[in-house]
Amino acid sequence: MIKPDLSLELPEDLGAIHFAGIGGSGMSGIARLFMGAGHRVTGSDVRDSQAIAELRAMGATITIGHDAANVGDADTLVVTGALWEDNPEYQYALAHGIPVLHRSQALAWLINKQRLVAVAGAHGKTTSTGMIVTALLALGRHPSFVNGGVIQRLGVSAAFGTDELFIAEADESDGSFLLYDTAVALITNVDADHLDHFGTHEAFDDAFVQFAAGVDEFVAISCDDPGALRVSEKLRAEAPQVRLLTFGEAASADVRVSDIAEQGPVSFTIHWRGSEYPVSMRVPGRHNAINAAGAFTVLTGLGIPPHEAARGIGEFEGTGRRFELHGVVRGVSVYDDYAHHPTEVAAALQTARSVVGDGRIIAIHQPHLYSRTRMMAGEFAETYERLADHTVVLDVFGAREDPEPGVTGELVSRRFQDPENVDYLPDWQQAADQAARIAREGDIIMTLSCGDVYRIIPQVLESLERVEPIEQ
Repeated sequence: MIKPDLSLELPEDLGAIHFAGIGGSGMSGIARLFMGAGHRVTGSDVRDSQAIAELRAMGATITIGHDAANVGDADTLVVTGALWEDNPEYQYALAHGIPVLHRSQALAWLINKQRLVAVAGAHGKTTSTGMIVTALLALGRHPSFVNGGVIQRLGVSAAFGTDELFIAEADESDGSFLLYDTAVALITNVDADHLDHFGTHEAFDDAFVQFAAGVDEFVAISCDDPGALRVSEKLRAEAPQVRLLTFGEAASADVRVSDIAEQGPVSFTIHWRGSEYPVSMRVPGRHNAINAAGAFTVLTGLGIPPHEAARGIGEFEGTGRRFELHGVVRGVSVYDDYAHHPTEVAAALQTARSVVGDGRIIAIHQPHLYSRTRMMAGEFAETYERLADHTVVLDVFGAREDPEPGVTGELVSRRFQDPENVDYLPDWQQAADQAARIAREGDIIMTLSCGDVYRIIPQVLESLERVEPIEQ
């Protein structure tokens, strides 16, 4: 994978910009913002997508396939860490002295002197960012924003606004969230991940400590998550000047959540400064009550009256690839979710359980990253076996990593206690057919991964039309 120099001094003017990997959720949003700022944008990616179609409609020139010629006369190349160092566009830029920026550097340049609200955490960043943006817009504010997924109510993942606030999902995976000049931070949780980059749990924690210590105004941080508690303790010892506002179900929380009702769209009560504020969401899932508490903490910290903050959060309708319904065939609902860590998988499956009623959950799991699969195969197996009724395991989506001998989806399936609860089927058509064969009316079939597993959904819907369910 490409690891650009994050210490590089940013040019004063980026000029015309070429995005290598422009179709990614983060890259496409940043490209949209640069176009809105008046920059000429070109790009490339390995396949077409809705995000690419929208950028083309805005005027971007985008090529499918990577080639040195695609860079053209661009003044700056923006890359994502998912690319490899032998990428011809990257190599062309290096050979011709064209500045190469990681996407986070480009975003830092774009934010410039705006008042940044950065949303960080191992899980829940995209949803929490979407909640904050949705609430601000519903309350008549006009922030700029860039998110890791499409905000359903808006139909976009990024846009320029007219006031001083800039709301951004801040990526911790490679430490690039340390680049930002952050006014307000939201830390949803610190559940160790990306150890391929950080190496140890301690280094992962320390990155969040460093991130929070650089915040100018305040940090909203979970008081339920063990990792966040460790970070808070270190901050109080090492950076006592940082103003911490806590949220969660714990009695000590500055913003406390109680009375969570999980069946269907989640509802709950927020307790803040001696008063109670009922919130009814349009999305399901206990985790979304906690995400909403974090968003409420940020909004009230920014000066939004609490009753307005609660009302604005209630307008949130979800984000793309987060428990997203794609169709219903013969009474079986087919959902997709971005979950790619055992904690996220658990939250996604618990959300599905809250809406499936008497039906069952058939999960289609695409392991993401060889290193994560090797280290967490047992945790994935335990989570799926406990919370899904049946699991179909695909092969590993390697993304930025080279294959590892012996690391396949079978590593997960072999860790199930009962082999009747799982099928390892690397062939996608066989996997779709098996999920359709098992499913019956009232069930949910759910794809889970931040890889390209969503591309199997048309096959699943077709299989539901064609394959006869087994007698059960």
